Amino acid sequence: MKVIASSLRKGNVVEMDGKLYAVLKSENFHPGKGTPTTSVDMRRISDGVKVSERWRTTEMVEKATVDEREYDFLYEDGEGFHFMEPNTYEQLVVTPDVVGDDNVFLGEGVKVYLRTFEGVAIALELPQRVTVEISETEPVVKGQTASSSYKPAICTNGVRVMVPPHIGTGTRIVINTEDRSYVERARD
Repeated sequence: MKVIASSLRKGNVVEMDGKLYAVLKSENFHPGKGTPTTSVDMRRISDGVKVSERWRTTEMVEKATVDEREYDFLYEDGEGFHFMEPNTYEQLVVTPDVVGDDNVFLGEGVKVYLRTFEGVAIALELPQRVTVEISETEPVVKGQTASSSYKPAICTNGVRVMVPPHIGTGTRIVINTEDRSYVERARD
């Protein structure tokens, strides 16, 4: 299926020259003059080689047809990351190079979308927002205004995030998994 280059997102699978590539990162550039472009970092699925491509944003790209289903994360061991399909209870082992640095968001019961091609996991898509707990942060400085000042914090899963001054240790917050930014205080 052909799609325009600007619609490509992390986790999509693209077909070029008869080979499949998993999109690792996609950025759209809109210069003041000239043609807007989309820069895409990809990993060739067959051998794991990383490739960078640049297309005009309106150029058509062949998006491969892959199986995409929701899976529950179970656990991690020496083999890799184990996921289970909730309807069939079929288990799938995903290699660490497919998961990448998103492994910090994988915890018990986390639901992810796995894209598989011929029974092999090729891409993982996390939920857009994840709730985590703050394990350490700086104390509030009296007189600091809340409008523009953010302070660094470390979550229990090891992710560093900038949070507003009123967020303290032990507070549960929601973060965006795509850019690892603070969204809001958790409502639970």
